[in-house]
Amino acid sequence: MRKILLTLAVLMLATPALAAVKIIVEDQGGLIAAIKYQTDGEKVRAFALDVTVSAGTIDAVSDYKKGESVPGNIGYGIFPANFARHITVDPATGDVQTWDVNDYTPVAAATDPGALGGLGTNGITIEMGALYSPPEDNSPNAPANSGILCKIKVSGETTVTVKENTTRGGVVLTDPAVAPTVNLTGATAVAVKAVTDCFPGANSAYNDWVLLGKPDCWCAKTKGSGYQCDGDADGIDSGGLNKFRVFTGDLNLIVANWRKKAGDATLDPCADIDHKDSGGLNKFRVFTTDLTILVNNWRKKDAALAGDCPR
Repeated sequence: MRKILLTLAVLMLATPALAAVKIIVEDQGGLIAAIKYQTDGEKVRAFALDVTVSAGTIDAVSDYKKGESVPGNIGYGIFPANFARHITVDPATGDVQTWDVNDYTPVAAATDPGALGGLGTNGITIEMGALYSPPEDNSPNAPANSGILCKIKVSGETTVTVKENTTRGGVVLTDPAVAPTVNLTGATAVAVKAVTDCFPGANSAYNDWVLLGKPDCWCAKTKGSGYQCDGDADGIDSGGLNKFRVFTGDLNLIVANWRKKAGDATLDPCADIDHKDSGGLNKFRVFTTDLTILVNNWRKKDAALAGDCPR
């Protein structure tokens, strides 16, 4: 915690210096959305982001850490917009008296230059930085290359969009020689609902899942088996002593649905292993790619498969 004011000044004044940084909004159900980040390996030192909703208001922010990034409490817990307002630093030692201050949140005040209206309005500006020692990117106390920054609670079903707030710094990397390329595709007009879909809206196959009637078998455990995208079309293992996760029952389903298209009332979407059509003019939902995945995982058991479908 030494020299914290100098470090905070660097966070606030750092100039973005090309590394890929994704910002992702993920519907959590219950009118809650997670604001997440993901990098290609470069460390992000600070985020300044505008979060807006298309209807209603943003009423609360939660699930953020406070304070330095230390063992057991890794992450972005320095909030430049509110540091001077709510955090007391011992002038002799440079130590923070306490980070546990109720009003110390990532949400910038509406009166701050370039900030949005704040909680209770349709937009908030969040500022979150990381302070850790040693300060190098390979520090054991540096934030992970992906994670949740915070969660927001909205007043009703809506869509959420996140943009960089460049006036307040945007996305800042620790390496000044590298400029961030910020991908906001997964954070643009993301639906937030009162009830959560079991298939993630950010997944590239989400529209296909909706098209085929939102089949539970495509979903993660416990709605689905967690192995469907690896060939488990029937959702069960083979039973007996072997308990093969991908076996004849799955093959039979693929054969029964071979070359069927969306809109075919007899199509079983659980046989659509790759979660996309064959392309071209035919757009078969069950075709060679689905069979190839099944063959590659033939007779594999649960222990040999990740069980993390969809991915």
